[in-house]
Amino acid sequence: MLHTKREVIDTLKGNTKKFVDVIAKLSKRDFENEPNGKWSAGQHLAHLVKSIKPLNFALSLPRFVPILLFGKAKNASKTNEEIKLRYQEKLSNGAKASGAYIPQQVTYNSKEKLSAALIDEAEKLSTNLEAMTEADIDAMILPHPILGKLSLREMLFFTIYHTEHHTKSISN
Repeated sequence: MLHTKREVIDTLKGNTKKFVDVIAKLSKRDFENEPNGKWSAGQHLAHLVKSIKPLNFALSLPRFVPILLFGKAKNASKTNEEIKLRYQEKLSNGAKASGAYIPQQVTYNSKEKLSAALIDEAEKLSTNLEAMTEADIDAMILPHPILGKLSLREMLFFTIYHTEHHTKSISN
């Protein structure tokens, strides 16, 4: 079961690599095509980059800033499975990306640059996590646009599942 910092880092990197590997194999048509009015593979890629950047920004701040803004966790972090089920429930009830998380049109020319950006953001996140203790990861609270306030560990579980979710979307 996914839980420790090491497991989270390894899974985050692995899921990011899987997503980028799927993207790398796509033709221009498959990368840019928007099937049935849904996002193109390129838009899924841009969305993942947009989703991970704020997390890295929050972790680049002095540790007291998120605590001042959002408080400290009062309860134990939920499990990876609980976060996954909660997100799936929200999606089934109509939750969708909004605001800054909705990607614009993405061209094939940007495929390599965006793929490199996603890998870079996952590496930054891993580096940020390496400097934290397990207790830090459970204590920090961050806001999620659909799930509300989550501990950093819960946010990481979400990020891992979110990447899996989008990998499945473009693989279908």
